[in-house]
Amino acid sequence: MTHAVPHQPEDAIPVVLVIDDCVDVHRLLSVRLGSEAIELVSAHSGEEGLTRAGEVLPSLILLDLDMPGIDGFEVLRRVKDDAAISEIPVIVLSGMQSPHDKVTAFDLGAVDFVGKPFDMAELRARVRSALRLHSLMRMLAQRAQIDGLTGLWNRSYFEERWTNEAKRARRHDHPLSLAVLDLDSFKQVNDSYGHPAGDAVLQGLSRVLKREIRGSDVACRYGGEEFALIMPDTTPEAARALCDRVRAMFEGMNWPRHPGRNVTFSCGVAGASVGVPVDAPDWLEIADANLYAAKRGGRNRVIATDLTPEDPGLRKAG
Repeated sequence: MTHAVPHQPEDAIPVVLVIDDCVDVHRLLSVRLGSEAIELVSAHSGEEGLTRAGEVLPSLILLDLDMPGIDGFEVLRRVKDDAAISEIPVIVLSGMQSPHDKVTAFDLGAVDFVGKPFDMAELRARVRSALRLHSLMRMLAQRAQIDGLTGLWNRSYFEERWTNEAKRARRHDHPLSLAVLDLDSFKQVNDSYGHPAGDAVLQGLSRVLKREIRGSDVACRYGGEEFALIMPDTTPEAARALCDRVRAMFEGMNWPRHPGRNVTFSCGVAGASVGVPVDAPDWLEIADANLYAAKRGGRNRVIATDLTPEDPGLRKAG
């Protein structure tokens, strides 16, 4: 199964998570790796390391094996069993250097093993190598999840990302909204002016979406002339306002291949201001139903549903 790859700006500084119970190791790495173009994040136990890994989604983990509580082997096992962080490379830093320990670490998914006490020049080289490989693998994975025509994320990426965002919002009691957009009478554009004209319309809408959404929002080409917009930490009121602004901008666009004809879209929104007991497929179905209600209501409009329960006690029940 191909896992969705979180989008990161190309110029983002790589985050390296150090999981080690020894304070001196954190101090040493902070000083000796301070000249590298990385951001170090510290965790002093296996439990804390797993939590931090899920929060910051580092580009690399440096992991000690001999820790109280959850040891490094168990941390490594859990990292590789968690779809959200399983692709993060792990370099083991350990004074446990028996062949059995090394084989076990590699079998569990470590990309490298550096014994303590470690040579800093060697460690820097291994860190750089692991970060380069991670960057290349992420680029390849992202390209496989990008729609070639519009440059937006494709349906495969949407389905996995949407599932993860719905779970995250429910778990952390955060706002979340989803919009489904569909171009109105798009077949007529293709039939009357040709497919190049239709492609220009699809690309035009994608440009408006890219320009208007926040960095945390996720715009996807869902299929054909249909688009989906995931808006984390966004209330349904704010989501509706954004979609209506995009709708008005798109309606006002001029098209060189058919200057006398404007193109519009209809949109369905479903959102909640808190975590709600609604599964991702049901949430999508509600947004889709609103889309078709907008079509039946005359097109070129946004219809939204607020899933926030009136009773706060029902927020995450079920």
